[in-house]
Amino acid sequence: MIGLISATAAGAAARDRLAAAWPARTRVYDGSGGAGGDTASVGDAVRRAFAECDQLVCFLATGAVVRLVAPLLGDKTTDPGVVCVDEAGRFAVSLVGGHGGGANELAGEVAELLGAEPVVTTATDAVGVPGLDTLGLPVEGDVAGVTRALLDGEPVALDAESPWPLPALPLGAQGAYTVRVTDRVVAPAERLVVLRPPSLVVGVGASKGAPVDEVLGLVEDALRDAGLSARSVAELATVDAKAGEPGVVGAAERLGVPLITYTAGELAAVDVPNPSGAPLAALGTPSVAEAAALLRGGELLVPKRKSARADGQPAMATCAVVRRPARGRLAVVGLGPGARDLLTPRARQELRRASVLVGLDQYVDQIRDLLRPGTRILESGLGAEEERARTAVSEARRGQAVALIGSGDAGVYAMASPALAEASDDIDVVGVPGVTAALAAGAILGAPLGHDHVSISLSDLHTPWEVIERRVRAAAEADIVVTFYNPRSRGRDWQLPKALAILSGHREPTTPVGVVRNASRPDESSRLTTLAGLDPATVDMMTVVTVGNTATREIAGRMVTPRGYRWQEEPK
Repeated sequence: MIGLISATAAGAAARDRLAAAWPARTRVYDGSGGAGGDTASVGDAVRRAFAECDQLVCFLATGAVVRLVAPLLGDKTTDPGVVCVDEAGRFAVSLVGGHGGGANELAGEVAELLGAEPVVTTATDAVGVPGLDTLGLPVEGDVAGVTRALLDGEPVALDAESPWPLPALPLGAQGAYTVRVTDRVVAPAERLVVLRPPSLVVGVGASKGAPVDEVLGLVEDALRDAGLSARSVAELATVDAKAGEPGVVGAAERLGVPLITYTAGELAAVDVPNPSGAPLAALGTPSVAEAAALLRGGELLVPKRKSARADGQPAMATCAVVRRPARGRLAVVGLGPGARDLLTPRARQELRRASVLVGLDQYVDQIRDLLRPGTRILESGLGAEEERARTAVSEARRGQAVALIGSGDAGVYAMASPALAEASDDIDVVGVPGVTAALAAGAILGAPLGHDHVSISLSDLHTPWEVIERRVRAAAEADIVVTFYNPRSRGRDWQLPKALAILSGHREPTTPVGVVRNASRPDESSRLTTLAGLDPATVDMMTVVTVGNTATREIAGRMVTPRGYRWQEEPK
């Protein structure tokens, strides 16, 4: 929860904008204290919010916030992040808890919503190096010392027992400082940071009524005896018949990991070293703990073991531990139509998260400044889509964090299809949507896509013209608004006239047609014409052509397709 505190009318106005935008994330603490506000009332509001919320946004002077929160600060790993916004709403300052409390990220979100400038002074953020405590992995050790070494340009070694998808970091093979990626217990040492990957899966079986302390104690003992860190446990796994068993559910909650369940049939199909007749008779599978841990693959580090009870009664819990292989990460990122302000925040995050970027050279140039220092860039020219897809998947299979970029939405005539056709289930794939050319052009033209619509590429490079023509004819007969991608190039100049002729057989010559070139870019141009008036020679590969249906109208110079109300009535 984010606590919002203000003391003046101006601050309250900005506060209320955040509260309206984030109703489920925020709680308002009134610090007005009457006319003009008073320090005691504001102080009480800050103290309450500090105790009750994960983060604070204070619409107060920075000095006032410093004085109010200073006596409340305890530990940067547990203190809430604090962001300060000035009275004029010009700046959102990350004041306390930049990394641990998430204030740096929150400052950016607040600034974007209020139209302010985010102010982040954390050293790593200032130079573009990701903080070791912001990588999404539990971190231990000399974080401050190793971070200083990274900032000072001193050699820092990466010791990864298995490749893990980390963002670009200035790490090498050797150095006086070390970042170690491991799920093993490691003795603390100076100049050493340990990152804990979520690589361990603990399979658990339990009798009805097994105490949570017995289940949890068994898991902790098994990890400790094997020299493994509990902070690398990704999940507890069991049979679905035990999904509501209090001891199992409680153990997962106390470890802070999800409980994953499988059917008895799924578990019975897993080959295990220690099958048993007891679970087979009771549940229909010869193994629960080992099978649940191994079902998605991996190395069995701790075979099935039973809990030990002080009262000498039979064990009520079993567990097994498996290390899953590291999985690379492929983010397929849509960059939007070209304008920087149409690049989504999520796309920005994925670009910053990547250690490897794969893309068309001209698209790489658009976002090169957003990449972290040290990001490896693999760029190529037009016509190499399949090669880029193979490269991106190959890098992800090597354990890298890869961003594969495309213009518009990467899933629309772009890189998602060839990449996912190449990828198997041995890597994690994340799709990041972007504003497509059809949507960008539609917003410029007015509202041409207000009812059913379809996008058709007129390029026959990958699709036979017979198929394209059949699709155009179907859209014409169905009276659907059509947006043409790749409408005309130097060596392919007859397809657009042919497509327009097909549409003309079902629509009036006065049907509105919108033509947009380089939507959202500095040299953007657009015009509204008609089906009979469009000159195909004025169209190229940077153009999107949108042809209306029989209900589409030009209204006040804009192209509008009614949503269906009063279907095809003339506007009054």
